[in-house]
Amino acid sequence: MERNALQQLINWNDNKRKKPLIVWGARQVGKTYLIQKIFAETYYKDRYIYIDCKIEDEVREFCSQTANAKKIIEYISLLKGKQINQNTLLIFDEVQECPNIISSLKYFCQEYREIPIIATGSMVRIKLQRETRKRGSKENNKFLFPVGKINQITIYPMTFDEFLINSNRVLYETIKSAYENKTPLDKKIHELAMEQVYKYLLVGGMPEAVEAYIDEENLFESREILKVLYDNYLADMELYQASQEAILRSRNLFQNIYKELNKESKNFSPGFIEEKSKTRDFATSIQWLTMAHVVNQSFQLKEHIVLPLLPDKESNFRLFLGDIGMFSYQSGINAASFISEEGKSTLSGIFFENFIANELIAREHKLFYWRGKASAELEFIVPSNNKIYPIDVKKGRGTLNSLQKFSNHNKFECAIKVSKNNYGYDKEQKLLTIPFYFISFLCDDLTKGTLKY
Repeated sequence: MERNALQQLINWNDNKRKKPLIVWGARQVGKTYLIQKIFAETYYKDRYIYIDCKIEDEVREFCSQTANAKKIIEYISLLKGKQINQNTLLIFDEVQECPNIISSLKYFCQEYREIPIIATGSMVRIKLQRETRKRGSKENNKFLFPVGKINQITIYPMTFDEFLINSNRVLYETIKSAYENKTPLDKKIHELAMEQVYKYLLVGGMPEAVEAYIDEENLFESREILKVLYDNYLADMELYQASQEAILRSRNLFQNIYKELNKESKNFSPGFIEEKSKTRDFATSIQWLTMAHVVNQSFQLKEHIVLPLLPDKESNFRLFLGDIGMFSYQSGINAASFISEEGKSTLSGIFFENFIANELIAREHKLFYWRGKASAELEFIVPSNNKIYPIDVKKGRGTLNSLQKFSNHNKFECAIKVSKNNYGYDKEQKLLTIPFYFISFLCDDLTKGTLKY
């Protein structure tokens, strides 16, 4: 399947001054497939060495004893029977099983920079953090992250445009063209595009679930795959945490994201999960889940805001699940709700908010929301090219009361309403209305600072 991150790998590969690359990401988001099956097979056909640190015990044991790049190159060359040079791509997968490989990247960068190297794995940062604490008793043995000696990218679940380009490329091209030309879609095509949005809300962006939907055209098969992945995420929490208490809190927090967002305030409330608990009791769990890219955190802004955006002093925040398919699964809502007209009309707006949060995160935007007086609220505030863009998410038509209250305190370049409605721009109100199926392209423009309307 096609992934947007492939271009990032190509750009890295073409850079004459590239450093060893670390690819972060939650498990099962398609890191190995992208790097080995798409990138390596295309650009290093028969010229790459793939090491799975989880199952190749001999390599893991050797690398755990040394960070010497020369020794590692010699050993792997002999083991694999293949010469390693500037024309050989070296891939270390599942490096959380051997953090010492991360240490060695410093020396690969300093002594063998011409050799292209990619290290990838899940939960890596958490594992490294624990290794640092374990070894910290002796300063000489303390784990040192190779700051300044590596390049980094993060792989996320498939965004809506990736879902669409793989499931219906013709419709994707039609939507993309309409967005670029700033024209509304024909009513019937608009309805067809919205159908794909609802299917994406159900399937999400985990590649295995998407592939099942595309191959079998079976939404319920995708749902079964999500159940397995969801349970695997819960099981993972036992592998990389220090105490049973931390494991239980992380699981409870993860399993209650939907319920937290579905209550009136939407802000994180520790007592909602564990009676008489405080936010600080969940600090480690929140850090663990966000570092693992399983959960995304959005911070509250109040009244007058300025750039750069900083959370308000009350430190309120919200949490979103990293994949909208898992969010829909966690909600317990019947899958038919996403494909029946009656179900769509009763679908809560928080599904769309989690969807848009993930689209922004996938483009490396930090998440912020705005709360004013008398329950005024804007779901997202996005800076772009030194300008502020408030985003109002409306499941239906809705009113613009919150935007009007926001404008009493803040100047903004353009307000964006994301909804079921077709494209439109109100110059007098400085209001851009985009349908949900335009969101991927809008987020790209906000990242590049090229938004036009």
